[in-house]
Amino acid sequence: MPVRLRKLIGTILIIILVVVYALAAVTFASLLLGASPWWVHLLYFFLTGLLWILPAMLIIKWMEKPAKNR
Repeated sequence: MPVRLRKLIGTILIIILVVVYALAAVTFASLLLGASPWWVHLLYFFLTGLLWILPAMLIIKWMEKPAKNR
């Protein structure tokens, strides 16, 4: 697969990942953390704000693979 195509696909996947992940995190928080103290909200959003980086790193690693020489 050409590098430019892989980067295009990876960029689209990261955008989809961020949107879906943000919607899921906020929906989960609003349904289950409504009556929790402020520090639980702070901890939850701190952790979920960092957690999306793991799948994004895998996508970026895939995007940056060198092209195979034929």
